[in-house]
Parts: sequence; C-alpha cells; structure tokens
Amino acid sequence: MFTVRTQHLYQLFGFKARFSYLHMKYLFFSWLAVFVGSWVVYVEYSSYTELCRGHECKTSICDKFQKGVIDGSACNSLCEKETLYLGKCFSAKPSNQVYSGIWGDIEGIIKCQMEEVPHYDLGVELEPRKDFPSFNRPTKGTSVEKFKEMVFSHLKAKVGDQANIQDLVTLVLGVADSNKDGQISLSEAHSAWALLQLNEFLLSVVLQDREHTPRLLGFCGDLYVMEKVPYVPLYGISLPWLVELWIPTSLRRRMDQWAAPSWPRKAKIAIGLFELVEDLFHGTFGTFLMCDVSAAEFGYTERHDIKVLDAKRIVPEASFQEVMRERRCDEDSDCVYGRDCLTSCDLTKHRCTTEVTQPNLAKVCGTLKDYVLYGAPSDIKEELEKQLYACIALKGTTEQMELEHALTLNNLKTLLWKKISHTKDS
Repeated sequence: MFTVRTQHLYQLFGFKARFSYLHMKYLFFSWLAVFVGSWVVYVEYSSYTELCRGHECKTSICDKFQKGVIDGSACNSLCEKETLYLGKCFSAKPSNQVYSGIWGDIEGIIKCQMEEVPHYDLGVELEPRKDFPSFNRPTKGTSVEKFKEMVFSHLKAKVGDQANIQDLVTLVLGVADSNKDGQISLSEAHSAWALLQLNEFLLSVVLQDREHTPRLLGFCGDLYVMEKVPYVPLYGISLPWLVELWIPTSLRRRMDQWAAPSWPRKAKIAIGLFELVEDLFHGTFGTFLMCDVSAAEFGYTERHDIKVLDAKRIVPEASFQEVMRERRCDEDSDCVYGRDCLTSCDLTKHRCTTEVTQPNLAKVCGTLKDYVLYGAPSDIKEELEKQLYACIALKGTTEQMELEHALTLNNLKTLLWKKISHTKDS
C-alpha cells in the first residue's frame, strides 16, 4: 500500500515538474518572439522615419515656390492644385528622397534632394555638395545671356569641350522654360541650375530622344518627376530580408531565373542594353561611364524595352577623369567610383590614372551573362557564351580596342537579333 501511494506521488510530482518545465519553456519562447518582433518593428520604423522625409521635402519646395524663389512645370500641381502627390517611399538614403507618385492619371517616380546631393565612394564628389535649399544661383539681376554663359561653362566642365556643346545648352534652356513662353524667369533659372548639378537630369536631357531613359515629366526646384518603369529590377524577385537570410544562394539564383521573361524577351532586353552602351560611348555630347551596372539599376517596359532606373551613377567621362586625376592613392582599390568604375594607381606619383580598366560594354556583358545564357536556344548557346566571355575580357579604350569593342557589340546584337527577329517578341 505504501509503495503504491509513494509511486503515485512520484508520478504526480513528476507530471507537475514536466508541466512546469513546459510552461516555462513556452513563456520563454513567447517572450523571445515578442522581443524579436518588437525589435524588428522598432528597426523598421526607425529606418522608415530616417529615410522617408517626403513631407519635409514637399514643405520646403512649396515654401520656396510660394515665395517666388523657384518655379517649374510641376510646382502648381504639387503645391496649389495638389494633383501631384507622393505615394510609397523607396528612399535608400535620407539625402535622396524617392517616392512613387501620381500626377493626375499618370504614374511616375518623384525624386527630391534633401540637405545635400548624395555622393559616392570618392574623396571628391562628382556631384558637389550644396546647402539645401539655397537656390541662390543665378543671382538677382543676372541677364538671360549671362545665364546661358553659366550653363555653357558648367556643361563644358561636365562633358568636356564638345564641338556641339551649344546644342546641349539649347536643350537645357528648353527644359528650363517650363511654361513654354519663350522666356526664362529668375525662378525658372534657379530650378534649372539646381537640376543641372545632378547627373540624372543631365543624362535625361542628353538622351531625351532615345528610349533607354525614363522621360522627365516635370520639376519644381530640384524635385523632379520621372516616368515610372513598370518592371523592376532587370531580373530577380524582391523578398523580405528575413526570408532572404534563409534562402541558399543557388536556390535564390534559380528563383530569379524562374521569374524572368521568356528567352526571346530577355534577348530583346539585352539588345536594348547594348544599344544604351552605344548611346553612351562617343555619343552626341561625349562619352558617359556606367559606374553601376547591377540588375537593380535597370528595368523594362511592357514591350520589353530597357530603361535606366537610376542614372546618378552614369557620369560624364570628362568629369570622372578630372576627379581621378587629382585623386591620391596607394593601391588600385583607392581609385574606384560607384561599384564598377575602377582605374589603376600610378605608384610613382601616388595618383589615380584617368582611364577605366573595364569599358561599359565589358561590364554590361558581365551583368547579362547568366541572364541570357539561361534558357538560350541550343543552336546558339555555345556561340553566345563564347562571345559574352570575349566581351567580358575587353580592356582599355585605345583606338585599336575601340574597334574591337564596336565589332564585339555588333556581333552580339546580330546573333541575338537573328534569333528573335522572326518572333512576335521582336
């Protein structure tokens, strides 16, 4: 009897101990989940409030507009009619506000500079800092002719001494005349001068007749509205960062390929990117360098035409060389701009050289290699791979190499175009 009762008590206390242990374990993990969840919410909220300052940007811009300091084609809609409004925040830096926007029935992307123009991995910026918002140039009393001279000198410093630089001045002044009355007011000139400091605005003017850059829809001060690109990025799918942590690289790469368009459409997108390289290399207003050719910098339209998403990292070669010429260095890694523009270090002078080690075409081929080889037709896959690797190996910009670049570019476009020209995707 005693043994049975003792055994029963042992079982009872053992059950209570197990129950208490499970209860404590449950409480611990519940507390941990609440703590981690709260931390994630706090980090996300803090990050959002730091990065997304669109209300501040709009308030500052509209204050300047209402005081007559700035003017532009988007000012009335933004500040008075309120038919242009900011939507979802896409800002990656507090100093460069990026939002989706609706302007009447048009979707666009709104970009606004806060405090300073963002700069990249250089000791000296290609886009010089400015006090925000100053809009103090040109000064009151400046004539239109004097303003034209200011624009001419600025563009000459940016793109080099081009024979047709006056044509570029005319294009810029045409954009500056926002109400198309044939006159440029001081407030319009303030806006135009602020925008001219931005590489993206300059490129949108240079390539406005081409299809590879989104159209500039309007501006107010240095806030500007660009055409929205429907499909972004060039390839790959966006996942929450918590999910990204648990996905193996090989699986992630496969998922990106599964989400990509059909191969003929990828080929058309690739041809568009090669055409962009042609436009930027010895173009109408000089050569521009592509200093970030990652997939995230490009998108495409319903018709699978390539579009540049962020042109801030496409810089005039003349400006790049001027900065690099004065850049001190101890090794080649000191001579880098953005992600992809690298020169070598002259150790005898401890100065960076001015010629990029890899041309635009080679960088684009590196970005496109896996994209266009995956799913490529078997009858051209081997030749396509051979040409892509030859393209990636291109170096330098000497006269002989320029001829090789042109030949490589033409061969790749021809190979892809012949394969898709008879399809509906062409």
